[in-house]
Amino acid sequence: MKSNNKIALAVHGGAGTILRTEMTAELEKEYRAGLENALQTGLKILQSKGSALDAVERAVVELENFPLFNAGRGSVFTHEGKNEMDAAIMDGKRFKAGAVAFLKNVKNPIKLARLVMERTGHILLAGNGANEFAREMNVEFETDAYFFTDFRFEQLQKARAAGVVQLDHTAEEPELVEKSETENKSAIRNPKSAIGTVGAAACDVFGNLAAATSTGGMTNKKFGRIGDTPIIGAGTYAENGTCAVSCTGHGEYFMLGVTAFDVAARMKYKNLNLEDAARETVERLTEIGGEGGFIAVDAFGNVALPFNCEGMYRGFVKENGETVVEIYR
Repeated sequence: MKSNNKIALAVHGGAGTILRTEMTAELEKEYRAGLENALQTGLKILQSKGSALDAVERAVVELENFPLFNAGRGSVFTHEGKNEMDAAIMDGKRFKAGAVAFLKNVKNPIKLARLVMERTGHILLAGNGANEFAREMNVEFETDAYFFTDFRFEQLQKARAAGVVQLDHTAEEPELVEKSETENKSAIRNPKSAIGTVGAAACDVFGNLAAATSTGGMTNKKFGRIGDTPIIGAGTYAENGTCAVSCTGHGEYFMLGVTAFDVAARMKYKNLNLEDAARETVERLTEIGGEGGFIAVDAFGNVALPFNCEGMYRGFVKENGETVVEIYR
């Protein structure tokens, strides 16, 4: 198979009211390092002619393992004080997808989402069934203690006291604190917010596209709420010939706007390029009252990272290997 396409990988770690005035230099360095690590991990796969699917999975695994983002280890707490995680992955080459919701204690939900795609005839598994499938697949589980961080718990207490369900899109940020030698030095507390939801989109040397998204949901969420992340076409989408998209923001509006698919649809049916399709899609999101953004990559290695809020943790890398990481507007 010919390999003359330009590779590209984009990642995100959430979007919202991210203000430079609310960010310490040390905390910004941590966020940038987390995004950079994910980009470098995925880039190595793409540079060795690996698949876009492998690249987005590995990039998201790195983001899930990074405690500052609301996914995997850094997942927020539900009203009951539990961690319930969602994830989705889509292979644009085979036009296949896998997703999980209400997942508990699985270290890397994105790995299980891929197994749903590869090992079942389904797309979305949820709740006890998803966890049962995880055990059958022998994926790695972690105890509640692994997912517990002081700052996420404090977030829950504040949300409970205020009687609100908290999105990961507010102005206030957590403070980095030094822990004892027996504790994780990357732990943080006093979060005034936890801007989360992580994702990746990629194009490999063969022009194949893939996207992956993972999240811990909303702080203090009740009633089995599910956002856009595991909904194919809403928060995650990939189709060869158009683009790969991973969204972050107020999930209800991304579901209403079918935002991830909207980008691809504008490219397919209006013959728009990636940049114009992404711009129109964000304009549509704004029209319906949604806040957030997304990352998108096309089959030619072009990248778009639009958002309609104050900032989005984002980065991308192309064939020259130079990474670009940005936070603010």
